[in-house]
Amino acid sequence: MRHIKISDTTLKHGDGTLTFKEKIEIAKLLDRLGTDVIEIEGITGGRADVLRIKSVAQAVKEATLAVPVSAFADDTVAVFDALKEAPGKRLQVVSPVSSVQMEYLFHKKPDVILKESAEKITECARLTDDVEFVAVDATRAERGFLCSVLQAALDAGAKTVTVCDTAGNMLPGEFREFIGYLYENVKGLSEATLGIDCADDIHMADACAADGVLSGAGELKARAFYDGGISLKNVASMLKTKSESFGAQTSIRTTEMKHIIDRISVICSSGKSSNSPFEDGVRDHEEAGMLNVHDSEEEIAKAVKNLGYELSDEDGMRVYETFLRIAERKESVSTKELEVIIASEAMQVPESYKLVSYMVTSGNKTEAVSHIKLSRDGVALDGISLGDGPIDSSFLAIEKIIGCHYELDDFQIQSITEGREAMGQTIVKLRSGGKLYSGRGISTDIIGSGIKAYINALNKIVYEEEQ
Repeated sequence: MRHIKISDTTLKHGDGTLTFKEKIEIAKLLDRLGTDVIEIEGITGGRADVLRIKSVAQAVKEATLAVPVSAFADDTVAVFDALKEAPGKRLQVVSPVSSVQMEYLFHKKPDVILKESAEKITECARLTDDVEFVAVDATRAERGFLCSVLQAALDAGAKTVTVCDTAGNMLPGEFREFIGYLYENVKGLSEATLGIDCADDIHMADACAADGVLSGAGELKARAFYDGGISLKNVASMLKTKSESFGAQTSIRTTEMKHIIDRISVICSSGKSSNSPFEDGVRDHEEAGMLNVHDSEEEIAKAVKNLGYELSDEDGMRVYETFLRIAERKESVSTKELEVIIASEAMQVPESYKLVSYMVTSGNKTEAVSHIKLSRDGVALDGISLGDGPIDSSFLAIEKIIGCHYELDDFQIQSITEGREAMGQTIVKLRSGGKLYSGRGISTDIIGSGIKAYINALNKIVYEEEQ
């Protein structure tokens, strides 16, 4: 019985509201679901994209991670280096093959597309034996040219070639005839893996996928969160129920599928990123691991990196020395406590923004309102904002003052003394340009400690960006 690979494209087709941590969580869920390939976006914005790929590569345990490289840019080595820790590494060369896409959107002639795609595939094949060529808008391409470019891709070293019904207007019978034509006219296609990707403009994507499998396709680009393509849930259920008829099966863990896909759908459809600084929410944190005095500097540096921080050698040494002092007094140090050490010791900078005052109004029958006053270079600045609670409104007020939004990666509240006048400690982690900045605030007023922690992290971002 044939094995049909499922290549999930959910993370490629998001609406831009997913946070850094949400993308990693979805990748973990897809890995647990049993998807063969998880596709993510490539490098378009520099360091943040590299960190995103590296983080997903570390999170995935079984699935192959597929990342596109541009046939028209020099990004192959950078993408492959970012993929180093992934269990499986796939480089994708994506090129338009229809006249409307080649000439009107990309302003490239067919012979240029063919030549540059083949050259890029050859370059990728020197780094990995898992190279995929993706022919965008293949169903509207001139068939003679399509066969030529697929043949060139196979000859250059592509092990998978994917044809896309980008317009999404094919009927199942038409798509089956189209796949049959390719098998008849592209030499060596039957020895490679043929992938298919169908848009769902006329609601025929799943039916075309079924006919594609019956015609010999070995890989389906599907989406766990349905938004207009082949539904992972539908095709996995179909291939499980009718495996004998198809002569094929998938590795999707269908017993867990509903629960996992429901969780992914909640993450993708929540929309919280568009209206709140709490992009990842305030959540309970499990102890990911305990450290002790016997851990070496390298082990602590690795733990710091796993938390998402990039520290200089000087800050790393300061964190390690403080860790040792604390570890000598107790049996173990949690990762939460390590984050407090990082916030306290790493990258201490001058105060660009200083807190002057804050006033917060909140109640069970009224929306929270915060009025924050800051100063910078002696200039008074203030902002007022509504929010979903006093912390939310305070952070939004600060964002109005600085005119910039940063992803709130984490928010932790801890008590550091006992009694009615207990001191509260807040840790705020902001993400800017893919890099994590941790701030710490202490006060008997938990709202005040949160505001101070946010400003502490903000000052670290401003200091580094202005250097």
